[in-house]
Amino acid sequence: MANFELIEAESRSRAGKGVARATRRAGMVPAVIYGAKQEPSLIALDPRVVLRELKRGGWRSRLYEISLDGQRTRALMRDVQFHPVSDQPEHVDFQRLASGERVRVAVAVVFLNDTICPGIKRGGVLNVVRHTVEVACDPDNIPERFEADLATLEINDNIRWHNLTGVGDARPVISDRDFVIATVAPPTVSAEALAEDAAAAAAAAAAPAKGKGGKAAPAKAPAAAAPAAKPAAKKK
Repeated sequence: MANFELIEAESRSRAGKGVARATRRAGMVPAVIYGAKQEPSLIALDPRVVLRELKRGGWRSRLYEISLDGQRTRALMRDVQFHPVSDQPEHVDFQRLASGERVRVAVAVVFLNDTICPGIKRGGVLNVVRHTVEVACDPDNIPERFEADLATLEINDNIRWHNLTGVGDARPVISDRDFVIATVAPPTVSAEALAEDAAAAAAAAAAPAKGKGGKAAPAKAPAAAAPAAKPAAKKK
């Protein structure tokens, strides 16, 4: 089961731009909780809490319990609107989670046994295609993470959707293929190493040929010029 982050909220009585501006002047961030076939709930949040969640990253897939007037509502943070100049959060949209109603969420993939992976030990590199997988699942059974076991992977082997564990009843949004999560790629040669090899080969080709005993062969003396032909004797 996934963990839910608790957020304290205050209620707002009315909607509208004027009320939202008044909420901001009071030092709060206006927000709304919608979905699950219920009326939207108008709330106000501490801006420090909103900024904290935004700085953590991955806030669109993090699960929240919003405490309001003694009751808790499970939700996903779906959108944040920012001020065009100050870049401060001005409004937050949450999607309410209802039991039995599937919701789309991104779940992180954790890779196990990389230290004993045969392909990596032979110099291969783990090429991660997807750090998270977007799935549709029941809010009561959202996986905390998916696990990918690398213990038996050789070079050019890969991890696909069907190889993941901890999936439960989650269904991938990509449903037309058994997509790749990660691959153990062959070792690569750096550009610097290639340049060094090329330079060494060029130097070897330019070096003078060596004779026996490791000494350079002496240069041959130029051929002597042929003697000039004698003029023919004149007949008497």
